Amino acid sequence: MSGEDRAMSLDTLITSSLASPPAPTAQRDSTALVLMGGGARTAYQAGVLKAVAHMLNQATPGGSSPFPFQIMVGTSAGALNVTYLASQADLGLDALPKLAGFWQHLRSTQVYQLDTPAWARASKLLAGWVLSRQVQRHRALLDNTPLINTLHNAIDLPRLESNLERRVLDSVAVTASSYSTGVHWTFCQAGMHSPVEPWGRPDRRADMQPITIEHLMASSAIPFLFRAVPLWVNGHKEFFGDGSMRQTSPLSPAIHLGAHKVLAIGVGQPQRAGLVRQGEAEPTAGTIAGHAMASVFNDTLQTDVEQAQRVSSTLRRLPPRLTEALPYQPVDVLCIQPSESMDELALRHVGTLPASTRDMLVGLGALSTTRGTVGSAAALASYLLFEPAFVRALISMGEFDAHTRRDELLAFLRPGARA
Repeated sequence: MSGEDRAMSLDTLITSSLASPPAPTAQRDSTALVLMGGGARTAYQAGVLKAVAHMLNQATPGGSSPFPFQIMVGTSAGALNVTYLASQADLGLDALPKLAGFWQHLRSTQVYQLDTPAWARASKLLAGWVLSRQVQRHRALLDNTPLINTLHNAIDLPRLESNLERRVLDSVAVTASSYSTGVHWTFCQAGMHSPVEPWGRPDRRADMQPITIEHLMASSAIPFLFRAVPLWVNGHKEFFGDGSMRQTSPLSPAIHLGAHKVLAIGVGQPQRAGLVRQGEAEPTAGTIAGHAMASVFNDTLQTDVEQAQRVSSTLRRLPPRLTEALPYQPVDVLCIQPSESMDELALRHVGTLPASTRDMLVGLGALSTTRGTVGSAAALASYLLFEPAFVRALISMGEFDAHTRRDELLAFLRPGARA
């Protein structure tokens, strides 16, 4: 580990993940939900939360259960999930399965489009020419303007604000990365009862702003695929892309906002190496593209979780008088990640990509389903497969993974409980 990595780890452990929350947010024990990014893969989170709702309803039969999270933090497509849930939080536990319903009705054409003539798809030369025109027109390979309309129809922002003011929840935060300055920004919205002071760390900043569709488009703007989005910070305009870029401390916003417990759901790749073919020739464009996407969505969640758990455990073993004198508090963290390879799952559904997108990427050599290159096809496709069959498979995996940890989740989400 380099000196820079050690410094970042220390910052995550102390100044970021375990900093004391402001006094107003410490008035009640707060549970945070942290959702990571990963394009279409984040449908997995909807499955986990659907199962959580089922478990909690079974644990409290006949009663109306409140929304279980007071702080919501999301990145990239995880930010879309967080904001959707926050706008439905007044429904209590019923908000959680509604997210799965939203995903099950989603189609790739509601997220992006690539209008290309059929005659141009089979030739690398013609495909490259058409895509260059697309990039000139939209400053990205794909046109994601359909997502704007989808989010406007799905997310009720005035209702979100009302939920904050009525203290159904305390705060909502989404992250994005500035192409203009390289700074990783967290945009926070809180109710009047939970004032939050913006914070700053090297290359990371927070700002209090009402969450808008523009913030969500910025947070989910996958580099190269979707165009950058302008946002205003510090009185001037900067251009932003996917919040997964440069995200070194994914738990930090939740702790700064006053969380005592954090349920984090990632979509990291547990078995990516399983699709590698030994002795494979020089990597294809698809292999490189898939590797680049994996780098953008490099999941630092597990490392951050383990470090926070380790230091929280240490703090609890200190003498009480010493603990009271320290400007830190222990934080309970429970993390859920996919139990199976998402690349392998995507491989079974790569044929359901929209024909124009699939054929164009095949024509460019960026997507291949031939033997020996299946990993490249699956890795790239898994971020773009907003199609029912793949989404249903991800939701089912999320439900299964949550139910295998039923006792742990119920104990963690019980009010006043510790991990």
